[in-house]
Amino acid sequence: MSQRELVVLGTASQVPTKQRNHNGYLLRWGAEGVLFDPGEGTQRQMAFAGLAAGDITRIAVTHFHGDHCLGLPGIVQRINLDRVAHPVDVYYPASGEVYFERLCNATAFYRTVELRARPIAGPGALPAPDAPFGIEAVPLSHPVEAFGYRLTEPAGHRMLPDRLSARGVRGPDIGRLQHEGVLEIDGGTVTLAEVSEPRPGQSLAFVMDTRLCQGVYQLASGVDVLVIEATFLDADAQLAEEYGHLTAGQAARVAAEAGVRTLVLTHFSQRYRTLDGHRAEAEKYFTGDLVIAEDLARIPFPPRR
Repeated sequence: MSQRELVVLGTASQVPTKQRNHNGYLLRWGAEGVLFDPGEGTQRQMAFAGLAAGDITRIAVTHFHGDHCLGLPGIVQRINLDRVAHPVDVYYPASGEVYFERLCNATAFYRTVELRARPIAGPGALPAPDAPFGIEAVPLSHPVEAFGYRLTEPAGHRMLPDRLSARGVRGPDIGRLQHEGVLEIDGGTVTLAEVSEPRPGQSLAFVMDTRLCQGVYQLASGVDVLVIEATFLDADAQLAEEYGHLTAGQAARVAAEAGVRTLVLTHFSQRYRTLDGHRAEAEKYFTGDLVIAEDLARIPFPPRR
């Protein structure tokens, strides 16, 4: 399987701290690199993480509050400075077009790379040329328009060696059978269904600033990895509701109800000096693989089901 991991570049919410940079997350999925919500300092955090501008193939912005997008000018200019050899798709709420244009044109620079704007006007599938996954946008509940993202790999087939051997299928014929679905061999016909079993595609959901809403559950449903904000603790649930955020307990309950495999909590308020409370609160409700995100952490996808 191709390398699939989430590289955490920052975990702070509105105000960065000495320990937590502003938001920033690079999803590595084979040859794809999806940069989510680049806040201030993302370019430098990428250097610390050993990532290059050329690793970025797509950028996904959930909304246009500063902690989720003020790193975009530096990223755009670095992509051009390094003369990245491929176009870069950028997804963002269409209602924030004026902010997108300002951020991408914040200063003078020499343009060398095609930046393909993909404004989101509503829920649904997004264009993702040549990607090994589909991308879906789902509306969330925040004081400004915000979207969450879900990336889903198409279902495939897992080849079964004992059945392949029994039917005499080996070497290049295996690839042809996978591609064409049927193979003529030794005077007989072998179908893909006879020598394989269904293999569910893997998936990741990215849920930032939002209150509890239907969109959160829709994005989280059955995903392998859920990256979700946990700005507050349950004791501050009223503040979370007022400012359009989630608590660690709420995020964990969503993950448990949605059947999430790996839960990644992030986007922590500066009011919490340690995150012990977030872990303890989440563990009350979620018994799966729980990660309290830290800057520069690398979080692998769980093994295939």
